[in-house]
Amino acid sequence: MNPSTSALLTDLYELTMAQVYLEQQMDQPAVFELFVRRLPPHRNFLVVAGLEQVLDYLSGLRVSQEELAWLEQSERFSSGLLHYLEALRFTGDIEAIPEGTIVFPHEPILRVVAPLPQAQLVESRVMNLLNFQTMVASKAARSVLVAAGKPLIDFGLRRAHGAEAALLAARASYLAGFAGTATVLAGMHYGIPLYGTMAHSFVQAHQDETLAFEHFATIQPDNVILLIDTYNTEAAAEKVVALAQRLHARGITLKGVRLDSGDLAVHARNVRQILDGGGLSRVKILASGNLDEYRLRDLVRTGTPIDSFAVGTAMTTSSDAPSLDCAYKLQEYAGRPCRKRSEGKATWPGRKQVYRSYTDGGHLDHDIITTDDDQQSGQPLLHPVMREGRRLAASPSLVEVRRHTALQLGRLPESLRILELSPAYDVRISEALQGLAQAVDRVSTSKGVM
Repeated sequence: MNPSTSALLTDLYELTMAQVYLEQQMDQPAVFELFVRRLPPHRNFLVVAGLEQVLDYLSGLRVSQEELAWLEQSERFSSGLLHYLEALRFTGDIEAIPEGTIVFPHEPILRVVAPLPQAQLVESRVMNLLNFQTMVASKAARSVLVAAGKPLIDFGLRRAHGAEAALLAARASYLAGFAGTATVLAGMHYGIPLYGTMAHSFVQAHQDETLAFEHFATIQPDNVILLIDTYNTEAAAEKVVALAQRLHARGITLKGVRLDSGDLAVHARNVRQILDGGGLSRVKILASGNLDEYRLRDLVRTGTPIDSFAVGTAMTTSSDAPSLDCAYKLQEYAGRPCRKRSEGKATWPGRKQVYRSYTDGGHLDHDIITTDDDQQSGQPLLHPVMREGRRLAASPSLVEVRRHTALQLGRLPESLRILELSPAYDVRISEALQGLAQAVDRVSTSKGVM
């Protein structure tokens, strides 16, 4: 059993609620929408990611015989629920904002329309998939925006919170504009370009640093990127210059050197001078070592001669904003609009659409959230992707999604591109949606719901 595809990768209350729904014959169509209540600190926007995995999950939703046997042994659930789960297939409709699209608080990223027990059961995993990749893609996009076109590489596997997180972070960062990843399995699964050099242990395992460099170059002649800060960075750069001449005579070209510690700006300038003085002006400098978007911005702004960057922990864990305040809420049941009115967590009722308008220069100007049947000017963001449990079309390739993300980031106004928190983007609530909320509140009040 693959835990990541199991229908039991859910919260207990999803099953207990489903049992009550079934026993009370509450199986009419329900409408749930997933959205983010508020942006994390220091975020001006989010980049949607994870829809492809959500659609895979829903398409393959099954409860295995092993899982059914375990549920029965737990003695928590009725035979009615077990029979329901044995035949479970997702038969609902999905509308979603495409991956790579910029979004803002309260905008529905995804809408699920399905019989209530189904729509409830999938909540936890749908949130889990969209929350994580959107969080990482949004973090990665900040590095892309400040890197000024310099290649960025995902080095985050070893600090990721588990195997699935490492793979999905590689996908989300590539979607956001990273050039590739060091995670080999991500290359196999998603076709993401692979990048890698060597570890300090490789150098330490040799008694001579130059010999370590030569062994690596001999065995990896098409990928000669040497890690030069194990002992003395500048001294190692001098060794590289001497070695490069011998390698060239054997038809091996040195591609680059990597810096991983110390004052990267100082070392990069020193190393660049040494390489250029030795006739190696075409050799690139790759930097890694606890980088995030703030350090990238400072290095790029000051003209530090670094050609590409490897970003790991900060991006893969979204270290400064490791979670999103996302919600999956019931907006309609059996044709009746629903609204949560909890303090600080109130929702807008009914099925919704988001319309986006642009300035004459093509930048984002404002969004309008409205009811699904209230057409507004602008570009509608939610589109149907699944009907009666079947995909309507093949998903775009990851390369196509990456291209869409780049276009989206290019349409951000300057005020949203910066790392510092800027005034909130203009997201408007339409009169139609406000009127629906008021109508729902009046009905609730008349029925004594406070």
